[in-house]
Amino acid sequence: MPYDENLAGRIRAILQGTPGLREKKMFGGLAFLVNGHIAASAYRDGRLMITCAADDTAAFLAEPGAAPMVRGGRPMQGWVLIEAAAVADDAALARWVGRGLAHSAAQPAEN
Repeated sequence: MPYDENLAGRIRAILQGTPGLREKKMFGGLAFLVNGHIAASAYRDGRLMITCAADDTAAFLAEPGAAPMVRGGRPMQGWVLIEAAAVADDAALARWVGRGLAHSAAQPAEN
């Protein structure tokens, strides 16, 4: 299983009815895009990835269970990976997904 299907279902329930929402398999997970921008992604082992403003990255990384998303050996600004234990509670998951949604919804729509 390339991504946690239970987590994907929980994210789907949170984002249900969001205008411009679509799902796409990418980066080894199932991404939830709003107007073409990644809001959140379900990864294997129940990890969640969200996007955020680069200026918010440090504050989000200071929270328990949050780590930088690393690609090519470098941490990516504006991308946060959250451990499964930090999103086991539905309210915590909704808070993190809401952060990703706020960021992606604020971006200009892609064609």
